[in-house]
Amino acid sequence: MKRAKPNLKFETDLWDSGLRFIAGLDEAGRGALAGPVAVGAVILPNDKPLLSRTLSRVRDSKQLTPLQRFSIAPAIKDIALAWSVGFADADEIDSQGIVRATRLAAIRALHQFSITPQYLLTDFRLELPQLDISQTSIVKGDAHCLSIACASILAKTERDALMRELDERHPGYGLAKHKGYGTQAHRSALRRLGMSSVHRRSFRVK
Repeated sequence: MKRAKPNLKFETDLWDSGLRFIAGLDEAGRGALAGPVAVGAVILPNDKPLLSRTLSRVRDSKQLTPLQRFSIAPAIKDIALAWSVGFADADEIDSQGIVRATRLAAIRALHQFSITPQYLLTDFRLELPQLDISQTSIVKGDAHCLSIACASILAKTERDALMRELDERHPGYGLAKHKGYGTQAHRSALRRLGMSSVHRRSFRVK
């Protein structure tokens, strides 16, 4: 069965109400055992024909291969009015919990913008109640909302790049391959080597 593409329904409703700067946000790395959690943020232009042509390959990031995400990311960066990725590291995840750390990464992403968003479209569980900005949390947002799908792709590609760097600093765990997730190979390496400074000590290794 062919899955629906993420679309601009949410953005269009907001654009039609007079708003211009709608930011989509999504996270990557929430369930990993090592490395940071990342949150991507993207503001797309109100130009539906241009977006349809340029971002026709954007899908729910979980449906894309790493190579597909890597090839799409430059087009997202080029067309976006603003984009950024914020991180919260393993120590912050351990000290604050994954929910607060993910929100911290989102705030850091938004603080990188030169444009102040007028509305936020976030993936489910990424609500930011501490911000005085109207927002909507969307279940399976990266499957339904183009801005969120774009944010998810950038969060994943930027985090993947960082995990490759961390793999060079902390060899033996295979971080470049599994990106910190709890694969069998990663768990075996943890039993053999113990935890590194980029592992989340508050996460239980099964």
